[in-house]
Amino acid sequence: MATSLRSPGCSPPRALGRQCACAEFQRADGPTVLAPGVAVSPRSPKRAPRSSLQLLQDNPCLVELLSHVLKPQDVSPGVLSFALRLAGIFAAQEDCFQYLEQGQLLLGLFGEAGALSWTAWNVPGVRSGWIQGLRALACHPGALHFLAYSGAVDSVFSLQGDPSLFVASAASQLLVHILALSLQDVAPGALHPEGSTWPACAQKIVGHVEESLRSTASPQVTQALNVLTSTFGRCHSPWTRALWGQLSPLVAHLLERDPIPAIHSLVDLLLSVARSPVFSAAACGLEEMLAQTLSRLSPMQAGPLALGTLKLQNCPQALRAQAFGVLFQPLVCILKATSQTDGPPGLLDGTVDGSLTVDVLLSSKSACAGLLCQTLAHLAELQVLPQSLSPWPQGPLLDAVITILHLCDGSEAPTSSAEGRLCGTLVGCVRVQRAALDFLGTLSQGTSPQESVLRVFAILLKSLESPESSPTVLKKAFQATLRWLRNLCKTPGCSDLSPDTLLFLRELFPVLQKRLCSPCWEVRDSALEFLTHLSSHWGGQADFREALQASEVPTLTRQLLQDPESYVRASAIAAAGQLSGHGLQAVPENQQAQQGLLEDLMHILCTDSEGFPRRAVLQVFTKWLRDSHTAVVRDTERFVATVLQAVSQDLDWEVRVLGLELAQVFLAQTLGWSGAQCPYVVSLHEATSPSPCPEVLRTLCRLPIFEFALHALFDCDRPVAQKACDFLLLLRDKVASCSGLLEAAGSPDPAAVEAILQKWQEGEQGQPLGTLDPEAMLAVLRSLDLEGLQGRLARSSDHVEKSPQSLLQDMLATVGALDENEADCY
Repeated sequence: MATSLRSPGCSPPRALGRQCACAEFQRADGPTVLAPGVAVSPRSPKRAPRSSLQLLQDNPCLVELLSHVLKPQDVSPGVLSFALRLAGIFAAQEDCFQYLEQGQLLLGLFGEAGALSWTAWNVPGVRSGWIQGLRALACHPGALHFLAYSGAVDSVFSLQGDPSLFVASAASQLLVHILALSLQDVAPGALHPEGSTWPACAQKIVGHVEESLRSTASPQVTQALNVLTSTFGRCHSPWTRALWGQLSPLVAHLLERDPIPAIHSLVDLLLSVARSPVFSAAACGLEEMLAQTLSRLSPMQAGPLALGTLKLQNCPQALRAQAFGVLFQPLVCILKATSQTDGPPGLLDGTVDGSLTVDVLLSSKSACAGLLCQTLAHLAELQVLPQSLSPWPQGPLLDAVITILHLCDGSEAPTSSAEGRLCGTLVGCVRVQRAALDFLGTLSQGTSPQESVLRVFAILLKSLESPESSPTVLKKAFQATLRWLRNLCKTPGCSDLSPDTLLFLRELFPVLQKRLCSPCWEVRDSALEFLTHLSSHWGGQADFREALQASEVPTLTRQLLQDPESYVRASAIAAAGQLSGHGLQAVPENQQAQQGLLEDLMHILCTDSEGFPRRAVLQVFTKWLRDSHTAVVRDTERFVATVLQAVSQDLDWEVRVLGLELAQVFLAQTLGWSGAQCPYVVSLHEATSPSPCPEVLRTLCRLPIFEFALHALFDCDRPVAQKACDFLLLLRDKVASCSGLLEAAGSPDPAAVEAILQKWQEGEQGQPLGTLDPEAMLAVLRSLDLEGLQGRLARSSDHVEKSPQSLLQDMLATVGALDENEADCY
């Protein structure tokens, strides 16, 4: 979009560069301060807004503008689109609608003989503006009569097939809106299936939908189904039952066609109706239609419908059984093909005919992979639902997914021709491996016998060891392993590792050691993430510590702090920090080792060229400070001051936000807040009696935390300014109890406060700052309108960019420069 040129006398354009996020704040008891030392008088009270009709009557130029666009050869498409929207906004008020309708203006803009005949109609933006204007207009009874006789509804019908997807979607949504508007005041008993008692607009729309459903053209059927899907999804009034009663025979007739048209849209419609109050009505016929659809669709097409059916509240038992059968059938076929048990009798066997499923599984690699991935994803989503199958077939599902993983890695020995074809189809299929490992991780939430758990450990270890495993498969295998380990140790009050789990870990650490040396950075990164989570859960367990320190994993983790890939360095920092927190060092635990890691991390914070490692360092430092790490507690003030000094020079806004979080943890520990008062929980041995408030203020000035926070308040990145504002609000509230110091400070002189603020603003630009005493700090805290600033920072930039004043500036800026610099403002 071209840059607008501002006319003389207009407000300056919005700055294109970075601006201070807190461009304005306000003294609590004075005029508005736009910048330190610059004040303006409070604004005068706003006048009462005029009505839209009065605005039109007092400004004839607005009507002239709308009349002028009826000559589209003289108007650009951008102005024409804007005028259509503007006309719709005015016509949304019934008195304005009548005022504009008197001169046939609305008929010329929105009538069938108007806009469609314009040359500019070929521009999608004009058609979109026409729909949006009509959507704004259609909100009162007078508009319904206009829509019925003007031909506008017929134009909307044609726009359903518009080449622009945005226009086509907007047209469908507009039909739903018009239908709901025309039926909102109609009594349910007044509607009859023959449609003669329906309002004019509703009758026209329903008639068009009926005609489209009878069509042999798939696009028209899709359009009708999409309109109905949106209608039943948005409208839950009683009239929807009459609508479904009239249209359901035509929808059911679609299932008799071969092939069934618009299958995805049909599934969406059936689920939309099933979630609406229509499903609870007697004799609606929806249960039979869902059952028929599940039996008519192919396994791939029926999967989403089966999952949606099982998510319904109060789903009939017979329909639930059929839907479960559809979802389980592909895995039943896998078990049968590999000569394994089908599971509990009557649960997975005989629910549906599996011949179609077998044909899909054996037809091609893409079809087999697509069906299995969809099935596994649907079952994973289904297991966590309260209306899941009870009892859940944990054993057969574990057997099936382990078998699939064996088929994918080529270790399954075929015993039948069908199994041989499956082996050839699935071997090396990364897509199915990822889906199977995801589902295997989900199954960890169920209860499994020890024999099954050992089989799970074996297949996971095999996936992690295999040189053929891709980086994404290894990542999924690490995630599934972690989920199984967590769920096996989730018994309340007991987190000890069982002998089998400990044996698995002893076999796992050499594999993890190998993966930390992988030439692929994604593998190294996944292994480090796994190690971080693993040590965070069991780092305090003696058996775990012994098994880990018997390997080379801690040493390799420390070496990866120098990895050439920034993502790996960041993960290594997190892992090393977690290991250090539990005393799991690459060398025997001593103070020099702790300080050595601290120096390494501080060096990374000051010198690393990438943002990810520096952010990871701040996260580790914050956790160390919160947990009273031995490398920090020796000289906490020096540690905090050194970190904040480095963070204040960092160009990454996320690093600066994390620096403020560290400062807040330090403040919480210094004041001795309890977990109920502060979001950061302090260790029991650290929650000592709070320091005297005056001493705390001197500490904040000396480090200097307050200087860092106030600099951040002027930051050009809004998240940093928000975090700083929250920190200063918290600080102000907590030090309010220093009544003696507040009385000594007295009421601050406005000139002195503005001088201090000016000094801080200059300091942000690199000029040196002097030492600030606690009294001056309190004066600044009391003078800033931090609540007002917090509210302004919470708003997005849309309230400025889309404001009427901004729009007016853009319009005025194009005056006299339309040919050279036309801006698409609308």
